[in-house]
Amino acid sequence: MEIVLSPTVKDVAREARVSVGTVSRVLARNETVNPGIRQRVEEVIARLGYRPSSLGRSLRLNKSDIIGLIIPDITNPFFAELAKHLETLASAAGYSVLLANTHDDPKAECKQVQSLLCRVPAGIVIAPVSGSLVGGILPDGLVSVTIDRPLTGHSLVAVDNFEGGRLAASHLLELGHRRIGYISGPTTTDVSIQRLNGFRGRVEEASSDRAQDLVQLTVLEGNFDYKSGEAIGRKLLQGNVGRRPTAIATANDQQAIGLLRASRDLGIRVPEDLSIVGFDDIPLASLVLPRLTTVRQPIEEIAEIAIRALLGSGPIVGPIALRPALVERDSTAPPPAC
Repeated sequence: MEIVLSPTVKDVAREARVSVGTVSRVLARNETVNPGIRQRVEEVIARLGYRPSSLGRSLRLNKSDIIGLIIPDITNPFFAELAKHLETLASAAGYSVLLANTHDDPKAECKQVQSLLCRVPAGIVIAPVSGSLVGGILPDGLVSVTIDRPLTGHSLVAVDNFEGGRLAASHLLELGHRRIGYISGPTTTDVSIQRLNGFRGRVEEASSDRAQDLVQLTVLEGNFDYKSGEAIGRKLLQGNVGRRPTAIATANDQQAIGLLRASRDLGIRVPEDLSIVGFDDIPLASLVLPRLTTVRQPIEEIAEIAIRALLGSGPIVGPIALRPALVERDSTAPPPAC
């Protein structure tokens, strides 16, 4: 089998009868190059089919056309949707996105970041894990933006999770629910803590406002996945009918969809017997039956702000907390009559 070697910059220089440095200046569109020489070099480049090395260019400029995206779990629909929007925006600006999973492991996160730094990225978008160690290995000159979860000393773009928790609680309270359950995410993550604190704070306010009509709140901790929502949902729903919650809110939509399955398996109707509220508004939330009431994160806006900050057209000053919105669908209703 014949091996055909790609033309090099030296081949171009030889054919055009110029130095390698002149070819490099032509490729960099340096205006100091004589127009006649520029035309001759460009003709040779076209004839030979020469393509400059992106790695070599990255090393020379100390920057590439790659944007790194480090996320905890690509199987989480929220992060998958966010990655899609980031890639679309980056591509439109002439950049490629290199995606890496950390599996919520600080050591894996450090390895992924170190590997990415070898590619000389133009910037990094990162959703850091709990106990993240990457703050100490990100170089000072690298533009980085954290999303969803905070990292000390770095810009953050995220939804106002505390307010999102309050929105979910307010919705259930306004419907008349007084026996309420809440499935939190891992309380090692700031996201989970803020959503729970917002939810619990709003319920406590309602209890103090209604001294004769206290709200009963049961909180159980889980993971951000379908199985956790289903398993913890069963624990909350297998009690006496007169004492089990008439409404349950969850820390994300995956948990809520798992809870929908648990309620169906137990013969509990949603929303006639049980109201359910999720968080995120992933695409699946509007496809399951009943369609899920949830707190919407502005995923596209998070992606837009992060990309603008990386490309230098919209620097971030301090953390940005975007406004959540309650999306009312079919999984919530007033509590059943006693």
